[in-house]
Amino acid sequence: MTMIPVRTAICSFGMSGRVFHAPFLHVHPGFEFYSVWERSKHLAAAIYPTVRTFTTLEDLLSDKAVELVIVNTPNYTHYHYAAQALEAGKHVIVEKPFTVTEQQGKDLIALAAQKGKKLSSFQSRRFDSDYRTVRRVIRSRELGTIVEAEIHYDRYTPALSPKVHKETPGPGTGLLYDLGSHLIDQALQLFGDPESVFADLSIIRDDSRVPDYMEVLLFYPGLRVRLKSSYLVREPIPAYTIFGHQGSFLKTRADVQEKHLLAGESPSGPDWGVEPAGEEGLLHTDIDGKEVRQRVPTEKGNYMDYFSGIYEAIRNDAPLPVTAEEGTRIIRVIEKAYESLDKKQIVQFR
Repeated sequence: MTMIPVRTAICSFGMSGRVFHAPFLHVHPGFEFYSVWERSKHLAAAIYPTVRTFTTLEDLLSDKAVELVIVNTPNYTHYHYAAQALEAGKHVIVEKPFTVTEQQGKDLIALAAQKGKKLSSFQSRRFDSDYRTVRRVIRSRELGTIVEAEIHYDRYTPALSPKVHKETPGPGTGLLYDLGSHLIDQALQLFGDPESVFADLSIIRDDSRVPDYMEVLLFYPGLRVRLKSSYLVREPIPAYTIFGHQGSFLKTRADVQEKHLLAGESPSGPDWGVEPAGEEGLLHTDIDGKEVRQRVPTEKGNYMDYFSGIYEAIRNDAPLPVTAEEGTRIIRVIEKAYESLDKKQIVQFR
């Protein structure tokens, strides 16, 4: 069946647009990387000569040929730009974090429903090889009842980001909104909504003015989930440690897609998203009454699955790969984390 490409506009051609969106729009037969918003530079056109460059968002949105808009601008702009795109009659993908507040997310959901448009939160880490492997092991129930899980997303970046908006205190800044959005999304997908939340945030890098260390504890009946991230981890530990009544599972964060995209590789071919040998997770449990300690095969990662899901949602009204409601629940956890930090106590989620 011939695909009718979805003409897509990107609101920024920084790292997000250049690395995580444009290559997939370019390769996927269901999309056309149609236009981009760049105020003064023409970086996108230098790589994709057929792309149209607009210097204002208003001009980009006034082009009736555009069907889908990807909002990948600074966090504090997500709500306003997404609302403008929906008002202009476009389907919208919003980069993480979906919004700054839960109420903004709810307002966008209502607006999308009013306009009859698709609205999705871009949560690419659901499509990482490591996360997919952890999800498979948990669903297999080979660990028995899960009682504790810890998920890390650590980096060693002591220098401040050259992106000033990321290092300037304000709405939506800091590690919890950034990498924390990925960790929270994975926890919610694996275990559902928590009963309560507790958080510890701090500033640990020299000259930093925004939180760059986080630990969030999610409380469930009989289960504790700890989410941790830091910019000063030079020697990483396993990104996933899952403990159950029958056994344990440990897995590194070894998805290769970002590395290959940064190197300019095209997201295609049979080996795309395949982790290197030696990164397999360690499973130590009882299976059929016998103790087993073994490496387990790693699932293949593929961000293209997200874009395929978006295409099916727009063209065939299939379920979205990530919903706006899911993006908004992540923001609810973040707001509850900050509330617990202010009150210095555990706060109820519901």
